[in-house]
Amino acid sequence: MSAVAVGLVGGGPWAEMVHAPMLAAGPETRLAGIWTRRGTSPLGERYGVPVTGSFNELLDSCEAVAFAVPPDVQASLATLAAQAGKALLLEKPVALTLAGAEILAAAVDKAEVVSQVVFTKRYHQQTRDFLAAAADFPTVGARACYVHGAFLGGPFATAWRLEHGALLDLGPHTFDLLDAAVGPIESIRATGDPRRWVELTCVHANGAISQISLSGSVPVPQAVTTVELYGTDGVLSYDTAGMDHDECWPVVRREFAAAVRSGTPHELDVHRGVMIQRLLAAAECTVVI
Repeated sequence: MSAVAVGLVGGGPWAEMVHAPMLAAGPETRLAGIWTRRGTSPLGERYGVPVTGSFNELLDSCEAVAFAVPPDVQASLATLAAQAGKALLLEKPVALTLAGAEILAAAVDKAEVVSQVVFTKRYHQQTRDFLAAAADFPTVGARACYVHGAFLGGPFATAWRLEHGALLDLGPHTFDLLDAAVGPIESIRATGDPRRWVELTCVHANGAISQISLSGSVPVPQAVTTVELYGTDGVLSYDTAGMDHDECWPVVRREFAAAVRSGTPHELDVHRGVMIQRLLAAAECTVVI
């Protein structure tokens, strides 16, 4: 399989730490170029690829586009990339609003291009083992927690995260895990302030109830991500403490390249992103600040 030529949109911390090295490492992909809104990036020299003068120039240099930009920027540019026939490697949430996510999904469908969303932990074997076990677990109720202190300062205390808080940043990961582990989420209610701490109650299609705690504003030594399923067989637990997230990136790259070359939709495609966006919108409507 020839390497997929991928253009990268964005030059911030996530692009520097994840996307650029992941795509450049190959062999399934090669980093074809970079475009940033600033027009410059040290990543170009670091990886020996051009920093293009325009987004259209980047599209001309690649067959797929990866995004490491805020969700509203991603939604608008990814829609244009899809219309240009480019496969998409998307970050979560796929957009800032449900309308933006639906417009993007419609463009993907019309152009018949491959899309894939980087729900990071879903690409780790520990997560896949947990979900395989959860498929046969008779869940009655569940609890999930995703808590860290990244909003207090550092590279991820970015404007969109500080404005919208943990719901839009951490919610997609947690909704995706619970929906996959327990069953489709049919209703959701939130309370609290997403910029500090938010609690959510979800009702699943099978009648199970789950509770979610989210915060990016508490000074814990390391991020806490846990899911506990309770049922007639006892407890099934998932805890990412000690998880090496670097093990996820080769899987992301390999599965994206395989989807692009085969034209086969990935399980975590833009429509999965829209479903998660719908849950985010429902939660935003009920949250009390």
